[in-house]
Amino acid sequence: MYKRSLAASLSSSRRNVLLLGPRQVGKSTLLRGLAPDLIINLASPTEFHEYSKHPQRLEAELRAAPANVRTILLDEVQRVPALLDAVQVVTDERPSRFRFLLSGSSARKLRRGQANLLPGRVQVHHLHPLLTHELGDAFDLDRALSHGTLPGVYAQTDAVERAATLRSYTDTYLREEIQAEALVRDLGGYGRLLDLIAASSGLIINLAALSRDAGIGHETARRYLQILEDTLVAFTVPAWAGSDRVSLISHGRTFLFDLGVRNALLRRPLDRVLDDERGPLLEHLVGMELHRRTTDLWPEAKLFHYRTRHGAEVDFVLEVGRELWAIEVKSATSVQGRSFPGFDSLAQRARIARRIVVFLGTRAQIRGDLEILPLPHFLASLPA
Repeated sequence: MYKRSLAASLSSSRRNVLLLGPRQVGKSTLLRGLAPDLIINLASPTEFHEYSKHPQRLEAELRAAPANVRTILLDEVQRVPALLDAVQVVTDERPSRFRFLLSGSSARKLRRGQANLLPGRVQVHHLHPLLTHELGDAFDLDRALSHGTLPGVYAQTDAVERAATLRSYTDTYLREEIQAEALVRDLGGYGRLLDLIAASSGLIINLAALSRDAGIGHETARRYLQILEDTLVAFTVPAWAGSDRVSLISHGRTFLFDLGVRNALLRRPLDRVLDDERGPLLEHLVGMELHRRTTDLWPEAKLFHYRTRHGAEVDFVLEVGRELWAIEVKSATSVQGRSFPGFDSLAQRARIARRIVVFLGTRAQIRGDLEILPLPHFLASLPA
């Protein structure tokens, strides 16, 4: 079992927690590791049926709970959002009586059901596939680039089994369950758009072009993309704007949440990394590592990308407090020169505190104000 970065802070706190994340990232495992006294698993058909018919049952059960029942886990709470009202009532009446651990894989269902999100009563955290430092010595770059880092997938020792699990995940969850949740009527159009988004993952998405290629309307395509973001299957890195907005690209870069899922959707071979995809996949990996940290572990940092209408670009821009970090990702084992047009373009608009090139070499270098960092060195330097 992998040690998750959130585990220590959740263990040391008595605050109520809402843990959001896609399916199979380890939410239940993490929260069950906090030794809850009562577990209500709403993924179970029996419990879902009972509590969806009678959500008031939870309030009655908590009032009758013995003194030794103090920590309550509601797993997949988005399936019965009405239970959050009972959590609020009990929390307001007896603030120190219970600690609630809530997990959810769909912010969409919570919002669509006008769920009580317990403002001021719960800390919201996000769980993602495994970070490289959570894998520790088990981290293997090619394996992460081809199979991704979903815990259950990565832990499988047999590559054939990992591939089968990934394909099952994409077919049964992404294509069927999200379709059902979102009331998608045009399964063919949704499936085609999902494949196109996978092929464009990490790029600036042209939604008009995608909708044409998928054979669906622009508004339908926008809604499907929003569904993927609401169910935490995709995320967008916004464009850095600065003060000179006129000459900058304003669209964000959209990423799928896991490389293995992306590869399985595209029916890529999952036993190796294709040579022509190593560069984009490495950039994708670094983007996910930065995104996963800035959502919870690094609250003072904000993640952007930079691109001008004339084509100058920087892969990632981090606003860290009042500092600006510019980051380029290269799949080469050596980096030549010290001039990068994207860095120079960004420097005309803002002061850059750090210019970082991440590459696949083994030794760090400093060339003037340029930091050339091996991938493990760079990732190990980030907050964990």
